[in-house]
Amino acid sequence: MDATGNETRAAWAVASRKYEDEYAEHLALARTAELLPAEVDALGDIVAGADVVHPMSGHGLDDLALARLGARSVHGLDYSEAAVSSAQRRADELGLPCRYTRATLPASGLDDACADLVYTGKGALIWLADLGALFAEAHRLLRPDRHLYVYEAHPLVPLWDWDADEIQVRPDRGYFAPAHVNDTFPGNGAVERQHTLAGIVTACLVAGFEIEELHEHPEPFWRPEGFTAVAWDGRVPNTFSLLARRA
Repeated sequence: MDATGNETRAAWAVASRKYEDEYAEHLALARTAELLPAEVDALGDIVAGADVVHPMSGHGLDDLALARLGARSVHGLDYSEAAVSSAQRRADELGLPCRYTRATLPASGLDDACADLVYTGKGALIWLADLGALFAEAHRLLRPDRHLYVYEAHPLVPLWDWDADEIQVRPDRGYFAPAHVNDTFPGNGAVERQHTLAGIVTACLVAGFEIEELHEHPEPFWRPEGFTAVAWDGRVPNTFSLLARRA
């Protein structure tokens, strides 16, 4: 996290303890963790035999799924020591080729051209103010003609009210706002950065990538327990995916 501020860093330091406090529960999830069908469709042929780098890897469950899809290695990077240490412990227990390093992104500290795939998403981009720097780092890490893949919440998601009867835009949010205070997880004053879809695509192109696929999806990747929002019924976008090749 490069520019989210001390409050955001502190909020994540507290929130990430859940990966240690709920280690048994996360280990149970790790045993059968899979990527989403759209991710498998996009990455099935790309990930086999690949060295993968995963910026902002969090709990690391996606890394285990990538390994099961055939990745030769997965290197997860995260700001949180709790996230990194607990993810490494799970990977070691399951015997999967994943390793983890604590890193303050966008700088990864890894060697040039060390990866065949840079994978990120599911709550990553919102914690970085400078996507251009992140995508430039991804470009540096990738070998020629290899891929960047993002699966992330759609930039419209912060606007949706979790109303059970009607799709509504929150009166306290705006699509073109630079940021807002997170009121779900991790909470505690963490600040989410807002990026428009055009801004994300442009940053990717400027970093030197050629976009091969860009899709918008109606399904959210996360549904908070106890909520049923009509915004999740398939009529509005809740996620997007982007596959790009290092030019």
